[in-house]
Amino acid sequence: MKTRILYLLLLFTLTVLVGCQQNSTTQSPTQSPQTPINNISGSVVETMNVLGYTYVLVETDNEQIWAATPQFNVNVGDLVVVPEGMPMHNYYSQTLDRHFDVVYFVESILNASSATASTGGTPQGQMPAGHPPISGVGTTAPTAVTDIDKLEGGMSIEEIYAARADLSGQEINLRAQVVKFSPQIMGTNWIHLQDGSGNPEAGTHDLTVTSNTQLKVGDIVIASGKLTIDKDFGHGYVYDLIMENAIVSTE
Repeated sequence: MKTRILYLLLLFTLTVLVGCQQNSTTQSPTQSPQTPINNISGSVVETMNVLGYTYVLVETDNEQIWAATPQFNVNVGDLVVVPEGMPMHNYYSQTLDRHFDVVYFVESILNASSATASTGGTPQGQMPAGHPPISGVGTTAPTAVTDIDKLEGGMSIEEIYAARADLSGQEINLRAQVVKFSPQIMGTNWIHLQDGSGNPEAGTHDLTVTSNTQLKVGDIVIASGKLTIDKDFGHGYVYDLIMENAIVSTE
């Protein structure tokens, strides 16, 4: 009976997600990791609230996983659906003084037992101490990026997308503006760059870069690194284009 309830719950959740995607503006995988379709469903066997966050240990038919999200109402025994989030391996919570083998940080968790969900409403920039940014939550991007002068000898983001098939493994250089900065996820900083070129509807206007450089939204930077296409990090995180371990400097 429990398995049947979870199956029906998962089917309903996937139907809602598909409907939302059909009614929303198409986004490039480089704007944010693709939302996986394989949600984790199960019963809560342990939960705790800490500084605006709720941690839940969810038991499925095959395993137990920890997930964390902005605080919401949940009790041991509740049935929940956790969309796969950014996995943090060997994560140590300073607030809890506790190590976790893996914690999935997600924007929201659906509590099917009470028909409620976390809202992801934690104010940006006010994350609890010791917690990494949740996938999709971080510094906000400007509403628009004005045209950035192309780097001499470099490429625009639109040109990079146009030539992506020939650029795999090649080192490229560009000048662009930081529109999103998420620090220390999987041991590196994740940066979204735009230069005013490309088509937002087609998703050819935003390039994801990883680097150890500390930046802030609005910085104009020079980025150099090798381009990788169709990069799959697992857990549903697939990037059409990404520049990894880039050398990035501000102007």
